[in-house]
Amino acid sequence: MEGLKGKVVVVTGGASGIGAAISTRFGKEGSKVVVADMGDGSDVVKSIERAGGTAICLKVDVTDYESVKMMMGEVINCFSRVDVMINNAGINSDNLIKKMTPEQFNKVIAVNLTGVFNCTSVAVPYMLEQKSGVVLTTSSVVGLYGNVGVTNYAASKWGVIGMTKCWAKENAKYGLRFNCVAPGFIATDMVKKIPENILNERILAKVPAGRLGEPEEIAAAFAFLASDEAKFINGAVLSVDGACTL
Repeated sequence: MEGLKGKVVVVTGGASGIGAAISTRFGKEGSKVVVADMGDGSDVVKSIERAGGTAICLKVDVTDYESVKMMMGEVINCFSRVDVMINNAGINSDNLIKKMTPEQFNKVIAVNLTGVFNCTSVAVPYMLEQKSGVVLTTSSVVGLYGNVGVTNYAASKWGVIGMTKCWAKENAKYGLRFNCVAPGFIATDMVKKIPENILNERILAKVPAGRLGEPEEIAAAFAFLASDEAKFINGAVLSVDGACTL
């Protein structure tokens, strides 16, 4: 993709699943990748380095503002700038509203919504100083149409869309861009563990394309939105879902 080579790209939740695919894709594009995760991102870093790319892994708890500030400080120390902030870290804790506890609700909101605020608010001042930068956030098709048992998750994924649109209106005049990717049902390890009958009857039945998406297909959407080819796209939500929202 045009304009990604040499860019400093931070990927939260970058050590596994969709995040690992995003990190790997930007590594292939020649970006300098920061795999930011609570877990161990060394395998992803090694994979990028074996392919000739540049990457580091940093520990971060996106719910902790001070942890995020420390992470971003390390990014600036290593690379002197941040060009692309990808807010991908996320969790779920599903339950029907009649059973969902405040703890379940608040835990998901803390990671999926407050965590996005924390990371973006720390990255934007550097981007304003540079007069350039892209912030991309993983939303979800569930954030667009809801689903049973995911009050907390849907609220967080709808919320990041609202924040993204606000940030685009605030900062487009300064050369910054903010967009969301809304994945549908993707073949991550979590989804692959679902019993086959439930997968076929409750999930794939809702997908006109008739299959799960691949993490690499989500990564491709992020690469496009971060590239110069998308430089007039701002405040948008790109659904990558096999037509399941239609």
